[in-house]
Amino acid sequence: MKSTLGAPELSVDIRSKIERRLKLSRAIMLITIASLIVGMVQAQAFTLPSDIQVPTSSETQTVAIPAIRGQILDRNGHTLAMTVDSRNVIADQTLVKDPKSQGLLIANVTGQDPALITERLAGTRRYSVIARNVTPSQWEKIEQLQLPGIFSERSLARSYPEGLLAANVLGFVNSEGLGLGGLEYSMQKVLGGLNGERTFSTVPGLSTADQSLVQAIDGQHIKLTLDRDIQWFAQEAIAAQVQATRAKSGVVIVMNPKTGEILAMATAPTFDPNNIIGVDTSLLGNRAVSDAFEPGSTGKVITLAAALEEGKVSLSSKFKIPSGLRRGDKRFTDSHAHNGLKLTLTGIMAHSSNIGSILVSEKLSDTTFYDYLKKFGIGQKTKVQLPAESSGSLPQVSEWSGTTKPTLSFGQGYSLNALQAMSIFATIANDGVRVQPTIIQGVQDGSGRFDPLPQSESTRVVSTQTARDVRSMMEYVVSAKGTAPQAKIPSYRISGKTGTAQAFDPKCGCYRGYIASFIGIAPSDNPELVVGVFLDRPQSGIYGGALAGPVFKKVASFALQQLRIPPTGSKLPKLRLKW
Repeated sequence: MKSTLGAPELSVDIRSKIERRLKLSRAIMLITIASLIVGMVQAQAFTLPSDIQVPTSSETQTVAIPAIRGQILDRNGHTLAMTVDSRNVIADQTLVKDPKSQGLLIANVTGQDPALITERLAGTRRYSVIARNVTPSQWEKIEQLQLPGIFSERSLARSYPEGLLAANVLGFVNSEGLGLGGLEYSMQKVLGGLNGERTFSTVPGLSTADQSLVQAIDGQHIKLTLDRDIQWFAQEAIAAQVQATRAKSGVVIVMNPKTGEILAMATAPTFDPNNIIGVDTSLLGNRAVSDAFEPGSTGKVITLAAALEEGKVSLSSKFKIPSGLRRGDKRFTDSHAHNGLKLTLTGIMAHSSNIGSILVSEKLSDTTFYDYLKKFGIGQKTKVQLPAESSGSLPQVSEWSGTTKPTLSFGQGYSLNALQAMSIFATIANDGVRVQPTIIQGVQDGSGRFDPLPQSESTRVVSTQTARDVRSMMEYVVSAKGTAPQAKIPSYRISGKTGTAQAFDPKCGCYRGYIASFIGIAPSDNPELVVGVFLDRPQSGIYGGALAGPVFKKVASFALQQLRIPPTGSKLPKLRLKW
């Protein structure tokens, strides 16, 4: 139907569609207007002037702020390792005028390669490290040159005021200040602290002021059980004997058997931790804990102690010692040929009879004997706070052959390190109680607060009576009738045992050379010290009494005087060696 006005009438559907489109258009227009308004506000409120730049992450540089590394002190507070101020030479390469000539001038002061310094001076970096850890006097000379683009920043260098002293115990740090050996490595988290950092702009024309700063947390100090003076004397003594015997190396350890504290741990040859450039890497470790060897006759102490503890023998038990003894497919002999001996248990100890030790071990079952070897720590780490400790080795009973037990009875067929050998004698000195060795007394913070380490773990291995009986037998080792009269100290009662063991060479899979050793206890009737001396492959002899005994006498005598330990005044009980 037509409208009377002459215009066509819209249907209801068409009208509703148009209304929806109008509403949508209005909404789009409102959103667009709102966006324009927000954009204008943002432009007015937040846009920086065109001549100011905001550095991006690629236009900043973060530099570490080194923490001051903690000191290492001896038991009396003497400084063995410390951190000293130094400077890092820094260049803003964009300001350096002549890299070659400036590099030559800096090299003349620092002693570095001029070409390397020139390379570090050339470029467009705002921060380039030219030389690390130069001394304050060296930086003063460089500063006087007034070289464009050359600056410095505070740095920290490690210093060892006593030079070679206890170097293998202390270890060393790298150019970044991280511990790489000894206590510097094993105690890195305590000594090193936490480095801070600062971030600054590297955009040319902008300020290089810090944009963020995190302060460093300095490391803590470590107080050792070492006595500086005893350590020095032990080091001098073993160095002289290594040279005199032309030995491959040597170790001396001085220990308090009651506490497990190590008073000295000296090795020769050694190194200077102040300068390790070009040093033979074989010198950088600590042979006292890393090198495992067969102990030889010092191991007889375990055999005789086990038999005494089990009630199988007494100090006066009688043994017929033949000239040779066949066990399995091997004939065993003593170190000195004889036509047969009649020895007591004490005589077996004093004369260090291999055959006697075999006969004593046969009074014990294989399992019982093995258990005592384990109780004394064979095949186990001492858990001292030093890195790279060897656990040594001990074959399981199931692996034993007909010659294993006889061999084990006189200290071969298993291996240990020097500190483990010391622990055996410390157990006997401490009336049968094994105490875990320690070389750290505690930790001290910057305010002087000292936190001692927890007391060392202890385990009873044999009875007090057994330990005292073994010490009495060992006193005859240093008598005129024993194997080490050279170790006797006037006015003091000394117990000890010699060791002369074949050294195993892994290169050939064979025995080559000897380990000569002596471990002694002083005073025997009231033990305060255990001193061990170990010489690896000496060329001027093989016997522990003759080579290691004199070093024991020197070091033990000094330590007794240093610690003001008087003679006890008591007399050695009379025991028969033969029957």
